[in-house]
Formats: sequence, C-alpha cells, structure tokens
Amino acid sequence: MPDTDAGGGAGDDTTADAYATIAGQATSHFTVQGSEFIGHAAPVETIESAESFVDLIRDEYADATHNVPAYRVRADPFREYASDDGEPSGSAGKPMLSVLAGRDLENVCVVVTRYFGGTELGVGGLVRAYSKATKDALNAAETIRRRPQMRFRAIVGYDDSGTVRGILESEDATFEADYGARVSFDVSVPVAAAEGLLDRLRSATSDRIDVDDR
Repeated sequence: MPDTDAGGGAGDDTTADAYATIAGQATSHFTVQGSEFIGHAAPVETIESAESFVDLIRDEYADATHNVPAYRVRADPFREYASDDGEPSGSAGKPMLSVLAGRDLENVCVVVTRYFGGTELGVGGLVRAYSKATKDALNAAETIRRRPQMRFRAIVGYDDSGTVRGILESEDATFEADYGARVSFDVSVPVAAAEGLLDRLRSATSDRIDVDDR
C-alpha cells in the first residue's frame, strides 16, 4: 500500500532488523557493439509486486529482443528469482541476481531490456553487459535501510476514527484512511512495534475495532 498520509517515519533506519533496499525507481542506458541495454530497478514489497514490475517493463518494451528479470524479496521463505529470457543459460539473469546479492539488497527488482544490435557478444560479453546494466541502475537509485513492516487494516466507526488517527500519527507508522460507511485505516508499521500499536488501538477504542491482516 502507498506510504502516504503518514504520521511517523518508516523510512531510513539503522536498527538491527533493518535491511538494505532502494528508495525509488531508477534506470540506466548504454550501448555495446550496437546492442542497446536499458536497466530498470524498482523497490518492491512482495513477490506479486516484483512480478507486476517485470510485466510492466515487458509490456512497455514489448518490441525488445529480451527483457531479463531478477529480484530478491523478503517473503516466507525468502525468494530469489532470475530468468535469462532467451539469452544463453547463465549469461543474463544469474549475473544480475549476483549483483543484487553482492550488495545485500532485498525487496528490489531489476529488469534489463536488450535491443540486439546485430553483433553477438558471447557469454562473457553478455555477463558483463547485464551486470553493468544492473549496477548502473542501482547506482542511479538511492540505497536506504528499512525495517521489516507489518501491514493491516483497522476499521472503526466515525466516533473512534479521530482517536485512531491520533494514535497512528504519534507512532512509527504510515497509513491511508478511507472514509466510507465506517473508517478504514490501511496501516504499515515496523514488525517490532506492531503488537504494541495494536494493543494501544484496542485499548483506546475499548475493542471497538476490527483488524484484518493485509
């Protein structure tokens, strides 16, 4: 969910449970012996969002010769994925994944688009090109540290909505509020602080709150 309407800082963090990722999307571009390489990097929160980013690039660059993906996502279990997308085995996706792992980046997806220029680069040349495209895209992005987040939806009546908003604004949480028949707060909070926040919300509303995992 978007981290908007925020009442706390859930961005950079240096605590022990924090992990390295990138702050936003970035791109790179260069040409090798006529072949054009475009690197696309994006922060992602789930396997589904990583796959959605891959699909987005493939749709946008549908005329490209290859759109090679690689991502590392904090999931249960931890997920690493790469595909060569038609390039020789081990020449594209694996080197890209190695760059991500070498920088210890998590919740990051990279797709490298290649337009073939007519000259074969060989496996070694491809490894260097796909690695460079990945490194350049990551270098163009800001590397930050984040804490693992828990996401949930809290639903209350209007009488309790001000209390809930006030608590969320005072905590290390980000949220979006939707004012319908009742008020729904889509909340993201560091895992270490989640239990205490939920206890506080239930106590403040005398348990007049419905909580759903996201």
